[in-house]
Amino acid sequence: MAASPSRVLVTGANGQLGTALRKRATKPANHLVATFTDFNELDITSDQQVDNFFQQNHFDYLVNCAAYTAVDRAEDEPEKAFLINGHAPGLLAEACKSHGTKLFHISTDYVFDGMSNSPYHESSPVNPLSVYGKSKLMGENKVLESGVGMVIRTSWLYSTTGNNFVKTILRNASSKAQLNVVFDQVGTPTLADDLAAVLLQIIEKGDSSFRPEIFHYSNEGVCSWYDFAYEIVAIAGLPCRINPIETNDYPTRAIRPRYSVLSKEKIRNLLPIEIPYWRDSLKTFLKEML
Repeated sequence: MAASPSRVLVTGANGQLGTALRKRATKPANHLVATFTDFNELDITSDQQVDNFFQQNHFDYLVNCAAYTAVDRAEDEPEKAFLINGHAPGLLAEACKSHGTKLFHISTDYVFDGMSNSPYHESSPVNPLSVYGKSKLMGENKVLESGVGMVIRTSWLYSTTGNNFVKTILRNASSKAQLNVVFDQVGTPTLADDLAAVLLQIIEKGDSSFRPEIFHYSNEGVCSWYDFAYEIVAIAGLPCRINPIETNDYPTRAIRPRYSVLSKEKIRNLLPIEIPYWRDSLKTFLKEML
């Protein structure tokens, strides 16, 4: 007799990762029964709405993709950032604990201060520099305290959905002769579809792969925002010139980590995965998008 399909709830389903999960999870080969909600269907900041939703539905897994991601605006809206990124994950974790649901919570490289010169491990000291980073760290802690949550930190996420660096560069490079992009902030781009594939692989493997701990996932390799922009324009065949500038020449409301490369050693030990190189994923993405 075949095993029953896993029942999965995805919150923040209209965002970058949520959309990527929807595309993959709805394929028959994944053997999932997936429910996708965004703010209009489920306000994850409301204790009553979360409790009622879990009373009426049963899920084996919850993937929380919902987040306040406007990094600079968060400096002026800290209450909203902490409500969505810090408080809401705690409500979801409590509901999951009460109803026997395993929780995946997506976090960020912005929990680090960027002062390292070698890849950050899951146990590396955290020291967020921005309201966004601090709010995401609060959410991490609440999820881990529940004992039912697996925190997955990622970096420089992009997809066809919403606002992201790749879409911004494509749009600006199509109308301008040159762009200035910082070269002294270093990290790793991550294609949302690649992260979605890993999450579904863990769900498919079941209890043997799910651990209520922190894991890191990004694409492989290292680059600066300048390198990233240069490759986007080159692959897209746009004539726009990309000029390298220093962070000091492009001040922003929130402080970004100068270095935020994530070590993927731990998740490689958990899963038999081949993590794509960032440039290869970018080429695949742009080939499908353009």
